[in-house]
Amino acid sequence: MKLTVLVDNYTFIDQYYLGEPAACFYLEAGEEKILFDAGYSDVFLKNACSMGIDLTMLDKVVISHGHNDHTGGLRYLCGWMETSHLELIAHPETFWEKEYDGGPIGAPYREEELRKRFRVTFTTQPYWAAPNLLYLGEIPAYNDFEPRRQIGWKYTSQGRIPDLVTEDSALAYIGKDGLFVITGCSHSGICNIVEHARKVTGIHRIAGILGGFHLFHENRQLDSTITYLENLQLKNLYPSHCVSFKAKAKIHQAVPITETGVGMTITL
Repeated sequence: MKLTVLVDNYTFIDQYYLGEPAACFYLEAGEEKILFDAGYSDVFLKNACSMGIDLTMLDKVVISHGHNDHTGGLRYLCGWMETSHLELIAHPETFWEKEYDGGPIGAPYREEELRKRFRVTFTTQPYWAAPNLLYLGEIPAYNDFEPRRQIGWKYTSQGRIPDLVTEDSALAYIGKDGLFVITGCSHSGICNIVEHARKVTGIHRIAGILGGFHLFHENRQLDSTITYLENLQLKNLYPSHCVSFKAKAKIHQAVPITETGVGMTITL
């Protein structure tokens, strides 16, 4: 499998792509071409064009969770190309209306409108997005140091409720060296996500992790996460998007990390 970072908060020196505080990864898994998240704007389209990636050849879109820095680009994708043939895979709560601090922070489409634009697969269960590439579904709590935290509100048919981002999920690629976990923001907790990947695949060894970990502060959660990551004996760790410099620096003291930014490509 080949993974290319189309959108991240950071760009590399002497690589003239655009960055934004969002996430979007392009995956080539066997014959399948998959977009994992879509960033906030049309930046992913511009970067893909600059990189020579033809997104009209996409087969699927997988969405990690419903915040607009991961779903906003869907509006631009639909305006740029025909998308009705694309399968879109997500948790069923991903496209519920969301708000934070009085403003909208959810996806650009609700379910009814989304189904007019994609072949939608909503699932809370693990689902094969491609051979050896598993969408993990809803993530249970395995660790007490990764509590669900409210980020604004979401609207159900019964009204407004606290948004614990329970739809947050990730991907796990089964390679020759073990599992490679790809996350959006890890609102479910990066360690919970890894544990769930191990449980549903039956594979214990973790070859690497890439994506947002939603870690910003030096606290018990960060310390416990570092201990957990140390025990994995990781060879490849790529924290990106929603990980602060302080958190990265402290992780790096125990588990060497690789700088991640727009244009980075890795082959698994």
